[in-house]
Amino acid sequence: MKTLPLRILTFIGLLSIVIACSKDEVDPISPGDKNNVTLEFDNRVGSQKLALASTSYQNASGENFTVTTLNYFISNVSLKKADGTSQSFPTQYFLVRQADSNTLTPILKDVPAADYTAITFTIGVDSLKSASAVEERTGVLDIASYGDDNMYWSWNSGYIFFKLEGISSAAPANSAGLNKYQYHVGGYGGRTVGAPTTNNLRTVTLPLNGTATVRKSIAPTIHIIADVAKVFTGASNLKIASGAVIMSPTAAIPIANNYKSMFTVDHVHND
Repeated sequence: MKTLPLRILTFIGLLSIVIACSKDEVDPISPGDKNNVTLEFDNRVGSQKLALASTSYQNASGENFTVTTLNYFISNVSLKKADGTSQSFPTQYFLVRQADSNTLTPILKDVPAADYTAITFTIGVDSLKSASAVEERTGVLDIASYGDDNMYWSWNSGYIFFKLEGISSAAPANSAGLNKYQYHVGGYGGRTVGAPTTNNLRTVTLPLNGTATVRKSIAPTIHIIADVAKVFTGASNLKIASGAVIMSPTAAIPIANNYKSMFTVDHVHND
């Protein structure tokens, strides 16, 4: 068998490089180009995937706990462009529920084509929307849509921004004989009879650990890890034994301060 001349082999090599580079080229941006960005929430406890009810974990204080419910609102998403400017999406609200896999990948719609390097979002429902007329709160904000998995306090006229429930031997037995802990966090600020109320809204800003390249033909996915273990440690170390049922907005401040740090971006898919 004859060996190809060196010049032909060199040409073939250069041609393969050109073809590979052409495949990596990103579509140019045209005015008005938009696409969607998927926010993939990957709930974990430390390095373990979160499994509802079936798995026992241990918090920073050495207390065992399971998770039977994990829900949280995400709102006021903003994406930072490579040029330093930001694009905000103030009208899109998401409710992440571990029990419903369809909610773990909410879609941020109509994102202008650009290169994005960071994401900012609020955990909770902002005061403007919380105080708006009921008929203006639709979709995940419809207070009649939660069924048994209620994310709205009728007695307090406010959304539960973050709900974590489970079983722990560190919790005292309730009337049903269950060692249940319940963390319900809400409180959007505002005023009642001249006095400010508790504001447990928390804003998170994360580098994307890469670039989300939004183009007319590219709809990226931002993979966000949420580590439930950090609810118990961070700005404060929380012990279930010291407070198994926390629903007062004021008492929930340490929880909100902790879960602000539970999110990180793992990677971005530009597909």
